[in-house]
Amino acid sequence: MKKILVPCDFSKPAINAFKYALDVAERSGGTVILVHVIELPVLHDTALMPVLSFEEQLLKDLKENAVAQFKKIIGKNKRERVKIFSHVEFGPISRRILEMISAQSVDVVIMGSHGASGLREYFIGSKAEKIIRKSPVPVLVTKDYYEGPIKNIVFPNSLDKENQAELVARVKDLQKFFKAHLHLVWINTPLNFSSDAVTHLRLQTFAKRFALKDYSINIFNHYNEEDGIIQFTKFVQGDIIAMGTHGKKGITHLLNGSIAEDVANHTDSVIWTYTMKNEPVES
Repeated sequence: MKKILVPCDFSKPAINAFKYALDVAERSGGTVILVHVIELPVLHDTALMPVLSFEEQLLKDLKENAVAQFKKIIGKNKRERVKIFSHVEFGPISRRILEMISAQSVDVVIMGSHGASGLREYFIGSKAEKIIRKSPVPVLVTKDYYEGPIKNIVFPNSLDKENQAELVARVKDLQKFFKAHLHLVWINTPLNFSSDAVTHLRLQTFAKRFALKDYSINIFNHYNEEDGIIQFTKFVQGDIIAMGTHGKKGITHLLNGSIAEDVANHTDSVIWTYTMKNEPVES
């Protein structure tokens, strides 16, 4: 985790994410890159110079305000051994952040989230959800500043045979970085039911196939997969939930959704996600 990108809207969750990123960077010898994206206002279709001048001045004021806020939070939270860079960008928030990931060769995104609910979740979604869906690198989402050591990583898995190698490799890197115990878990639901004997054997085969170390095998019965993951995490006192996402978009996402994105919206735990590259993505 050498280059850590932190999207920052100066809200409490974003500042908490910045603090957490500093902890990770201090441990890894990494760099923190803060980015604040200012969404451009709709330009008026007019030749009136006073309007254009007003818009130019507004953007200038917004940028200066962002720079001042960066200076304030960096001054308050800086660490001697961590380099911090800040950027102010203009445009669509999710698009600019994704462009920054590529331009800065980022290793991981750490971002805060307020979560989302109701119709807003279905038709708009949180900014964190959009980044989770499209990011080419792992995304770690937190709502509060997590100060304690990472001892337990919860790894819910569908046990699909395809497209798992890269995800598991990334999870193992995460586990190695934190020197944590891995809780491999199958959430047994009425709609996706499997007997304990069969599931236990599948979990053992999965663990052996990917040469997992310092892990436990778990089967957790619940009526709903999303809530089952959240409740299991509380049960084992998990510090991070590590999940793969299919990166579905458009109508496919609206109809099928993504469990990882739903969990990120509704859990209070830290969640780490990775979009599986070989999974077909609907547009």
